[in-house]
Amino acid sequence: MPHFMDIAVNLIGSSLEKSMQRVVEEANNVGVSSMIVIGSQIEESQLAIDLCRSFPEQLYSTAGVHPHHASEWTAQSSHQIRQLSLAQCVVAIGECGLDYNRDFSPRLKQRQAFAQQLELAIELKLPVLMHERDAHSDFLAILKEYRAALPGALLHCFTGNRESLEAYLELDLHLGITGWVCDERRGLELAELVPLIPDNRILIETDSPYLLPRSMRPKPKSSKNEPKYLPYIAEYIAKLRGQAVDDFALQTYQNSRSFFGLPY
Repeated sequence: MPHFMDIAVNLIGSSLEKSMQRVVEEANNVGVSSMIVIGSQIEESQLAIDLCRSFPEQLYSTAGVHPHHASEWTAQSSHQIRQLSLAQCVVAIGECGLDYNRDFSPRLKQRQAFAQQLELAIELKLPVLMHERDAHSDFLAILKEYRAALPGALLHCFTGNRESLEAYLELDLHLGITGWVCDERRGLELAELVPLIPDNRILIETDSPYLLPRSMRPKPKSSKNEPKYLPYIAEYIAKLRGQAVDDFALQTYQNSRSFFGLPY
């Protein structure tokens, strides 16, 4: 059975939190042997670390502040993330970036928090896990200032167009693809783009509990997405790319483990 790594799951504060043991076990049963738990604010990052300690070598975490929470960024935030990053399970800074779709935080605060977390990733020699939605120009401009010094940069849940894809690949980003690509309404453009992502730059994720693949048959009784559905997403993407499923699974697993500095 192939191995998979889910590079973005939202377990803390989500509808899956009360079923943690089951979620991890059912994922492992289908080959999803490891996953990255997202930290979207300081407190959540600490909770993610605490959770990872209960599932060593299965769960790893990020530490950072999501653009939705950028208004919470203070003069102490960099220090707090620096301390959190000392935990062995923390493998990246983030989830950080820009989100102009919902604007839950003022855009200036988003840009400031994003830039400071990129600086922190460089200082700590950790890769960065990023978010971008409807903010391509500003996101690209900020990232260009820091990219050369970053040890690794991953844009998770990529849903952009061909122009943004080419710009991100030019900056040597890794791109995370979700079940969004399985959506016959809004995933059509992404389905056309995934074959263009180089083999060594594509990663896969569920972004659980969000983005349940719409094309799954039979449809899961629950509307919640879970890491155990990652093999389905992998198979769907492999077909779009014209690759054997096992080869694609191995490639993305190795890409993921390598990006986060983990053995495989």
